[in-house]
Amino acid sequence: ACVIPAMSLGPEMVAKVERATERIALALGVVGLINIQFAVYGDDELYVIEANPRASRTVPFVSKAIGVPLAKVACRLMLGERLADMDLSLPAQPGHVAVKEAVLPFGRFPHADARLGPEMKSTGEVMGIASDYPAAFGKAQAAAGSQLPSAGTVFISVTDGDKPSATQLAASLHDIGFAVLATGGTAQAIRRMGVPVERIAKLSEGSPNVVERIEAGEVDLVINTPTGSGARADGYEIRRAAIARGIPCITTMSGASAAQRAIRARLAGEQEPLPLQELHAAPAAPARGGRDAERVGGAAE
Repeated sequence: ACVIPAMSLGPEMVAKVERATERIALALGVVGLINIQFAVYGDDELYVIEANPRASRTVPFVSKAIGVPLAKVACRLMLGERLADMDLSLPAQPGHVAVKEAVLPFGRFPHADARLGPEMKSTGEVMGIASDYPAAFGKAQAAAGSQLPSAGTVFISVTDGDKPSATQLAASLHDIGFAVLATGGTAQAIRRMGVPVERIAKLSEGSPNVVERIEAGEVDLVINTPTGSGARADGYEIRRAAIARGIPCITTMSGASAAQRAIRARLAGEQEPLPLQELHAAPAAPARGGRDAERVGGAAE
């Protein structure tokens, strides 16, 4: 997902990105649009992946998020106008949060693995806008065809490195009424935190197993971050079964954290849709998100 304004970058890093963007654009002599992909390492290291003097698929998203027709502005610049002559006053921070999410067509390809990697698998993009990050993330997921459940049973199976985060996630979901289902090691870690959890066998461990529970319609949300050859085979079958039934399947802990916050936001009160024209006409108010709206995935653009 891509988020405006940035939720995982502090003011100093945002300023560094802005300075680097200006220097690169001037050095390349770009007039119009430029697409730069940055990578941030730690708290203060900024790297440039690539810079292209052209538009990208992020331009329409940014235009709708900030209320400025960037393609039109770029065309006017290329025809000789100057930015100084245009009325482009913008608030320092938009009074809302916009989330862009990829549309992944796994449901049309039953044998494809939902596990994400560097290769492009999306066939389109959608966006969600709300006054805070959790609500905007939830809207984006719904628009992408992955409506998050408000109740039911969550299945969790994660790597050893993800277990500390998974236990906190399980506790949070249990607090809002979810039943928790997990495989061996994950179930032990969750149980040690005092969270009620039902242990279920992996596919490779015999029957009854988690795939059978998913196929029986007894699971409403899947969180799976596998590694290793055996885990990869089990994880593939788990994700395949979830996709076949239209069950949201999350493969990163950052995405899982964002999802549980979105579920909490929906339970706290449904946000009504708001036309973009009204949104950008309204006075800006500080957007709400927090530093834990961390790296849900993808490079900064």
